[in-house]
Amino acid sequence: MSYTLHTEADRREMLDVIGVRSLGDLFRDVPEGARYPDLALPAPLSEMEVLQELREMSEGNADADHFACFLGAGAYNHFVPSVVQHLAGRAEFYTAYTPYQPEISQGTLQSIFEYQSMICDLTGMEVSNASHYDGATAVAEAVIMAVNVARQKRRKVIVSPTVHPEYRETLRTYVQAAGIEVVGDGNPGADGSELLSLLDQTTACLVVQTPNFLGSIEDLSAISDATHSVGALLIVATNPISLGLLKPPGDYGADIVVGEGQPLGNHLSFGGPYLGFFACRKKHVRKMAGRLVGETVDSQGRRAYVLTLSTREQHIRRERATSNICSNQALCALTSGVYLAALGRRGLRQVAELCYHKAHYAAQRIAELPGFALAGSKPFFNEFVIRCPRAVSEINEQLLGKGIVGGYDLGRDYAHLRGCMLVCVTELNSRESIDALVEALGEVES
Repeated sequence: MSYTLHTEADRREMLDVIGVRSLGDLFRDVPEGARYPDLALPAPLSEMEVLQELREMSEGNADADHFACFLGAGAYNHFVPSVVQHLAGRAEFYTAYTPYQPEISQGTLQSIFEYQSMICDLTGMEVSNASHYDGATAVAEAVIMAVNVARQKRRKVIVSPTVHPEYRETLRTYVQAAGIEVVGDGNPGADGSELLSLLDQTTACLVVQTPNFLGSIEDLSAISDATHSVGALLIVATNPISLGLLKPPGDYGADIVVGEGQPLGNHLSFGGPYLGFFACRKKHVRKMAGRLVGETVDSQGRRAYVLTLSTREQHIRRERATSNICSNQALCALTSGVYLAALGRRGLRQVAELCYHKAHYAAQRIAELPGFALAGSKPFFNEFVIRCPRAVSEINEQLLGKGIVGGYDLGRDYAHLRGCMLVCVTELNSRESIDALVEALGEVES
C-alpha cells in the first residue's frame, strides 16, 4: 500500500494505518536536535552549472588518467581498446542477469562459453568456470575444492607467504570454521624448500603465486613434482597478462589455476567490481564451484549452448552443492572475453612484452640512484621491489606532489620489508613517465 499525501485527510489516514497519533509521534525516536537540521544549502544551480562544478571538483582526484601510476599490487592500469566497452556495454549484455532458464539465453551462454575457452587456452587447463567474485575468492574456492577432492583424510593447506596478502586473508575467513589447517604463510621469509618440508600425507593442496606478490617469477616445476608425490593438488595464482609471455601453469603440472581477471580489459574503477578466473583439470570438474557452460547440438543438429554444470545451492540440493555463490561477475567476465578476443594471441604477447621490458628499464634506472637498491635477485615480470632511503609513505607523498602515484608500501604486510616499495610498470607507462619517476626519486633526501 502506498500513499500520496495531498490533503490533511490523507495524512491522518496514513497515521491511522501505521498506528500513531501525530507526525511528532512518528519521529519521536529521532533526537529532537536532529529532526530538522540546518543544512546550509547553497543557492540553487542549473544542471549545467552543477555539472561544471562537479567536473572542477573531479580534477582534484589523483586518478590514473591524470597522474603517472606505478601502483599495482593486484590491480593494474592497462590500456583497454575502445571495442571492449562498446561490445560489453550493449544493452542485451549489461541488463542480463543469471540465466535461470539458461537454454533460452543462447547469447549469454555463448559469451560465457567463449570466455571459458579463452581462459583454458591462457592457463593451459582443461576446464574453466564462468568466474568468481575476484582473485581472492577464487583462491579460497580453489582450496575448498582441493579439500573436497581429497575428502576427509586431508585437511592441511600449505600457502606460500608470497601469495597476495588479501588472498590469504580471504582464504582464512573462508576456512576458519571448516576444520582446515592453513600453514606456511606465517613465515614471511620462507622459500620453496621450507614449504616443501611441510608436505605430508595430510596435505590437501599447496597454494603458490607466480609472478608472486613481490613480483618475482617462481620456478614451480620441482614444487609441482613434490606436491604430487604426496598426493596433494597444486594451486597456482597468476597474473593473466604474464601468461602472454610466460609458460602457462598447466604446462608444469598445476591442478587448479586462479587469479584476478581485472587486467583483462577491466578498468581500475576505484577498486571494483572485478572477477576471479578459475580453471582446473577435467577430472576434478564435479567438485568445481560456480557455473560451467558447454557446447552441444539441438534436435536439428544446430550448434547450441547449455548450462552443463551448476553446483550452487540454489540449483541443486544443498548437501550436494559445492558453493553458495549467487553471482559470477558475468559482465566483467564478458569484458575480459572481449578483450582477449580483440587482442588475440599476438596482441596479448605484445602487451606482456611491453610490461616486461618497461619494468626492467625502470628497475635499472632506479637501482642507479644513490640510496636505492633492488631487493632480491629472482627474475620478475612487471613488478619489482626497491629498498628506499626513507619511509615509503613519505616518498609517495612527495611523488604525489609531482603528479606521480608511487608504489605499494610492503611494510604494511611484511615486517622484514619495511622501507621497501613494490613498483609496477605496464604498457601505459611511457619512457618519459618512467624517467620522471626516476628524476623525482633522485630528489628524495636520505
